[in-house]
Amino acid sequence: MAVRPITIIGHKALHQPTKKVREVTPEIRTLVADMFDTMDAANGVGLAANQVGVRWRIFVFDCEDGDDVQHRGVVINPVLEKGAVPPGDPDPREGLEGCLSVPGEHYPTARSDWARVTGTDLDGNPVVLESTGGTLARALQHETDHLDGHLYVERLSPRYRDEARRDIKRRAWAERGLSKWDPAAGEAEDV
Repeated sequence: MAVRPITIIGHKALHQPTKKVREVTPEIRTLVADMFDTMDAANGVGLAANQVGVRWRIFVFDCEDGDDVQHRGVVINPVLEKGAVPPGDPDPREGLEGCLSVPGEHYPTARSDWARVTGTDLDGNPVVLESTGGTLARALQHETDHLDGHLYVERLSPRYRDEARRDIKRRAWAERGLSKWDPAAGEAEDV
């Protein structure tokens, strides 16, 4: 299929809730195939449709759960359930999170250790993903946040939020007229 440009923080598509998919059309199938290609080219573990500028409630993923089992797939119209998020600053060694829409940056982000997402696949079959720990639990929360119009940097504690603001300002994407980056053309840090 094709690698699509990834929207960068500040782009309005990242801050709008997505729309429920009513029918899986050939265009939706192409979008999902392109999302897998884009995620792979960017070395990501997940990608939401609005990160490639499309407002459908879809995400793809490729990451390990808490038992080191690799999971790869798509969820259409995901609904998230999660446990409590621990208060305070997360351990920087265990809670480091990044995002393809905030390329090159990573910050400790408090997330629940347990998450479950329900939805469907491209053929309308039920999908239930549940993870305790591991990257999958974090990714389920992260990607669903995207579809709700939120970025992980909005979930940072005040200490790390200030650091993220400084780093994003230093990157000066908006000042350089950048709203997207092409993972097929190079690493995110090159943006």
